[in-house]
Amino acid sequence: MKSYFVYILQCSDDTFYTGVTSNIDRRIAEHNSGIDKKAYTFKRRPVALLWFEEFSDPYVAFNWEKRIKSWSKNKKIALMEGRFNDLIDLSKKQFIK
Repeated sequence: MKSYFVYILQCSDDTFYTGVTSNIDRRIAEHNSGIDKKAYTFKRRPVALLWFEEFSDPYVAFNWEKRIKSWSKNKKIALMEGRFNDLIDLSKKQFIK
């Protein structure tokens, strides 16, 4: 059975990049080698793998990637730190009073 990985990288400018791949080691090496000059990570190398989750269904993996990409940095940090209870609170809009 083939595996698919959703992953979060930390870039050299302290931003996060979220992606999906079937070969995580190869993909991280590709990000760090700078194969694609148009890629988000090209000018933000080196990158470091901070988190990944393995899936057997590619559609589930791609849906999670899309979902996580829309999250705030704080929500991604909560996910990586395993603070799952905080994910709901971090989903709520914050209004300035």
